[in-house]
Amino acid sequence: MAEELNISEQSQIRRDKLAALQAEGKDPYAITKYDQDAYSSWLKEHYDHLDPEEHSGKFHRVAGRVISKRVMGKASFAHLRDQEGDIQLYVTRDNLGEDNYASFKKMIDIGDIIGCYGEVFKTKTGELSVRVTELTLLSKALNPLPEKFHGLTDQELRYRQRYVDLMVNPEVKDTFKKRSQILAEIRDFLDERGYLEVETPILTPFEIGASARPFTTHHNTLDMDMVLRIETELYLKRLIVGGIDRVYEIGRIFRNEGMDTRHNPEFTSIELYQAYTDFEGMMDLVEDLFKDLTDKICGTRVIPYGEQTIDFNRWRRMTMKEAVKEFSGVDYDDWKTDEDAIAAAKANNVELPEIQTKGNILSEFFDAFVEDHLIQPTFIYDYPVDISPLAKRKPSDPDFTERFEFFINAMEFGNAFSELNNPIDQRARFERQVKERKALEPDAKCQVDYDFLNALEYGMPPTGGLGIGIDRVVMLLTNNQSIRDVLLFPTMKPL
Repeated sequence: MAEELNISEQSQIRRDKLAALQAEGKDPYAITKYDQDAYSSWLKEHYDHLDPEEHSGKFHRVAGRVISKRVMGKASFAHLRDQEGDIQLYVTRDNLGEDNYASFKKMIDIGDIIGCYGEVFKTKTGELSVRVTELTLLSKALNPLPEKFHGLTDQELRYRQRYVDLMVNPEVKDTFKKRSQILAEIRDFLDERGYLEVETPILTPFEIGASARPFTTHHNTLDMDMVLRIETELYLKRLIVGGIDRVYEIGRIFRNEGMDTRHNPEFTSIELYQAYTDFEGMMDLVEDLFKDLTDKICGTRVIPYGEQTIDFNRWRRMTMKEAVKEFSGVDYDDWKTDEDAIAAAKANNVELPEIQTKGNILSEFFDAFVEDHLIQPTFIYDYPVDISPLAKRKPSDPDFTERFEFFINAMEFGNAFSELNNPIDQRARFERQVKERKALEPDAKCQVDYDFLNALEYGMPPTGGLGIGIDRVVMLLTNNQSIRDVLLFPTMKPL
């Protein structure tokens, strides 16, 4: 039996069948089109009313991949999978003709792509089927489907051969359909609110002083090194300066950093900016967006994620200081100096950051004690200025900024500011950021973006800005636990 042969032997058998067909002038690869007129889901929607053994009298052409085949003498059953699902085929010698039926039994393998014409009916067991009167081999699968055609289970192989994963695991295709729907809903949501979608450069002329590490490349014509963008923020805020008051971009971001279930070196984000609002306006926007997405994609605002149930009807808002005090018992307001903060970190076994200031240490306390507790949707706001070089200071406490991040299931999903529009303050922060980076990495080639500072000097209105990781949103709304499950082709080391 072919099932008992190894893969290379099965592949050779399939190649032999192809050669035989070509010798008979029946080369499947020579066929350039097939006039498919129905998908499986459409057939089920329109003919589900049929009773068992009832014939519709309607004929259709379907096309797709053979995923099962059961030969029984003069009659056989097979299942065909198209992009919408599966439909059963009823293939008989009487309807197809003796020679064509013999060819079906001998030459058609699981995995082959075929086109079929026939009447829609229901079998006595009530399964909607196509009684095939014409069958055309459209493409020969030279490799057998995996796992005896019941599914591809090796996780790494699934990522490396996503094309096979999509063939044999229908739920994977559903995930990526939902991904497309999520992106469409986000665009509709923002477009209805007057936002303009734009595209900004992916190749940028130099590395900025941010902590994220870029990928570098070389432009031959200009004979200059360039980097792939780590954010879209500075270009989009130039557009706010230019008078486009509501703007967004959905696109790829590249960071030359670690990989795990939540991180991939290239990922999709959305950044949006709105003039004449602030970070609290962005909070309201986030709540409205997620309620809209869960309504449209999931049909409910209470959704499962892993072992948790997430309720998007309720969002908690708390400052970083409040969160650290609640979950660690440590009160930031007790720290009068950086040395007090260092002592508190040592007493609580909190890792000290490279730059040991009160603000940086508060952030370390948050990472150590708080984030794992943020299961339900939560905004954490008022971030230290030390870690927020692009956010506006709080008028009531200039050590902190009008910035928030929001968390769901102990995972950060987005970041937002009341954007800093003071060019003098922004220049000082950029220059300090670059100086600190070069002190830690003397060979760092990062620079201050002086053109952006020049734009700010023309005047930028008060602005709220927001960035959200799209891949994590897709993970959440499709109940997938790894970012690789929502990327069609995640980054993999070549074999």
